[in-house]
Parts: sequence; structure tokens; C-alpha cells
Amino acid sequence: MSISVFDLFKVGVGPSSSHTVGPMLAANRFLALLQSVDGIANAATLEVDLYGSLSATGKGHGTHGAIVAGLRGHHPESVDPANLPLWLDEVMQSGTLMLADRQPVDLDWNKNFRLHEESLPFHPNGMRITALDDRGSTLASEVYYSIGGGFVVNTEEAEGGNIVDDQTAIPFEFSSAAELLDMASSQRESIAELMMANEKCWRDESAVRQQLLSIWEAMRDCVANGLVHQGILPGGLNVKRRAKEFHAALSGPKGRNLISSSFAAMDWVNLYALAVNEENAGGGRVVTAPTNGAAGIIPAVLMYFVEFGDSVTDDAIVDFLLTAAAVGILCKKNASLSGAEVGCQGEVGSACAMAAAGLCAVLGGTPEQVENAAEIGLEHNLGLTCDPVGGLVQVPCIERNALAAVKAINAALMALRGTGEHFISLDKVIKTMRDTGLDMQEKYKETAKGGLAVNAVEC
Repeated sequence: MSISVFDLFKVGVGPSSSHTVGPMLAANRFLALLQSVDGIANAATLEVDLYGSLSATGKGHGTHGAIVAGLRGHHPESVDPANLPLWLDEVMQSGTLMLADRQPVDLDWNKNFRLHEESLPFHPNGMRITALDDRGSTLASEVYYSIGGGFVVNTEEAEGGNIVDDQTAIPFEFSSAAELLDMASSQRESIAELMMANEKCWRDESAVRQQLLSIWEAMRDCVANGLVHQGILPGGLNVKRRAKEFHAALSGPKGRNLISSSFAAMDWVNLYALAVNEENAGGGRVVTAPTNGAAGIIPAVLMYFVEFGDSVTDDAIVDFLLTAAAVGILCKKNASLSGAEVGCQGEVGSACAMAAAGLCAVLGGTPEQVENAAEIGLEHNLGLTCDPVGGLVQVPCIERNALAAVKAINAALMALRGTGEHFISLDKVIKTMRDTGLDMQEKYKETAKGGLAVNAVEC
């Protein structure tokens, strides 16, 4: 099982990698399955069943529209986000879906799109899609799990423990931070150099660099879009976008007078994260990093480095993302990136650790200091619950990204002041995140049935 940096950083749509991007990809996979049995032309009826967290918060996360788009044959990285609500409304009103954008099939919203409170065996984010012919015979039926960060597995893959269906042999396979540090020491290379060597098993180095810089460009575009859009975010909470006004204040005379202040730097980091997560909450184009719910942290920290650093090069940006991805791979392999599985510690906590590691590396940190930075970033997000108000990726998610971005910068700076030696290893903290997630009550894991989701005062 080999995980690429591009498995973690994917261009998609908001508001959720597990509840929007994942279900769209699952619907894509089902469409391919149906195509493989020559079933598209014979399909007459579709049935969709959502379970657990997908059922509980799918409406607020755009799950329904994402599945419709995926069944129409559209992909997260290329679909126009504005079409998702239009296609969903069309199906809800007419009871007909254009399968693969060409075959009209029945999808009765009140009968054949079903929500189930219980979870399927492998993961809280479970769904089943079934296609029937005009006699009611099953053409294809499959269960999929959206396991966080846009990763999707079917039942067979889940039972086999294959979170990524890729068996490519890579030169530096690692399952722990300890192994990664040993490899860096024995090879006398940085974590980014080890990651690049692995990535070259899929594509040449120039292609890796170009694609990573394209990911960075998409992140910057997301920030830029967040700085110009305004109004009320969808979903009914009446949450107002703040980034545009925030940006105007920082760009005004008073803000410019404070540009040399460390407080001003923190303001800009907050702004970058808010801009990204408001775009995500609005269903816009966003980079999963490593999830949509935590999509603002890595862009905010990297923007901080680029804007406040000295003559930042493309090489540094590539190294940042490669190093961050190494930490994300460890979190994915040994715990989870899914808020529905381990709470928000798996999303914001992992992203904070990744951003801290990336920043520490490009500021000159040794592999040991990079591991320490990631450990600090994750350790101080342990136990973080996922209790979104209204089942929307808005409160507390948007501000939480800003706070975690600042925390990641601080973690990197603290690690750089040390030698890399520290009391608790990153591996132990990742294990603790997994164990804490297992202990956490289900109502605190992306169900909107506990915490802020039930205690927020409605106005």
C-alpha cells in the first residue's frame, strides 16, 4: 500500500472531503462498475442509502448533490461547483437523474434516497448505491466508505485493510516516524528528498514539481477568491463571510502601519485561513489538505511563509508540501483523517502537524526538529471533537482553522529552538489520537448530536 502526496492534496469542492468529495468519487466508482457490466443503457431506477454520519450531516455537507453529480459522471477536480445545487434540485423536483449525463433513470427522492441512523460495519461514512433495470432486477449494487480526506474504499478493500488501492513499490516505505527518521539519517537526506524519491515511482521529478506547484496555485486561488466574496454562507445559520472586510482593514492605512508587528503577521495568517474555509463552507473550489474541514491551515501557513519570508523559491514550496505530506501519510496509516471516525483531532490536528512540519523544514529544521514540530502540533489538538453546528462546516470549523494555523507556526518555531530531542514521539501522539478517537462518544464525531451542535444558542 503506497500513498502519494497527491492522494493527500487533491483539488475538489467544498464543504467536506469525506461528505462531499468522497461521495462524489464513490458515485464515480459506481458509474464505472455499472459501465463494466454494460448496465448504464439498461438502468431504469437508482437507489441510494446513506448511513451513520453521512446520513446525520450529509444535507449540510452537500452529500446529496455530490452523489448526484458523481452519478452524472462529474469529478471533484473539474466539476463546476455552481451546478451541484441545480442538479440536485432537478432530481428532487422531477424524480429523474441523467445517469452519465445521458441516460434518464428514476430516482424517487422520497422513496429511493434513504437515510439510516445506524452505521455500517467498517466506518461511520457508509453508503450503498444500487441500479435496477425496468423489471426490478439488480444490475449492480455496491457499498462504499468515505474514510476521510477524499479516500474511498468498497467493502472488499475495507476488509482487506487497503485504504489506498496502490501497490506501487517505493524505495522508502515507512509506517512510523521512527522509520522515517532512520531512513533520513542513513541516507543523509531530508524528509522532502525521501518523499521525492518515492514520488518518482509514479512520475518524473519535473512532473512532481509542476503538479505540486499547481496545487499551491490552487491554494492561492482559493485564498484570493475568499478575499473577494462576501455575503451569507448557505445552510441557514446566517454566518457572514468576514474575510473581505478583514482584508480591507488590514490593507488600509492602520493595517499597513502595523505591518512590522508580529501581531500583524498573526492577523494575516488568520485572514488566509478564514478566506479558505469560507470558500469551502460556500461550496467553492478548494484543495483537500488533508481534508476540506481543515483545508485552511496548510495554505495559511504556506502563505505566511511566502509573504513574510525572504525570497521564497519554488524549491521551498515543493519541500514544504512534500514534508507536510509525509506527516499526513503517518496520520492516515496509523490513525485517521476522518472527523466521523476520530473527531476533529484527525482533521485539524493532522493538518496542524503537517503544516508545522512543512514550515519547520523550509526554515532549516533537521528531520528530528521536523518530527518534533509535527508532534507539538498534533499533541495540542488531542481530544478535539467534531460537533459542527447545524451539521455545517462553519461553526466552529472556520475559526478553528485560523487558530490551528497560528498554532502550527508556533510549533515549528518551538521545535527550531530545540535540538529535536523531546519527551513524547510523534508516533506515540498519533497512536494516542487513534485511541482517543476510539474512546470518544459517537455524538462528538461529525453527527451534530453533541457539544456545540446542541448547545449553540439559536437566534
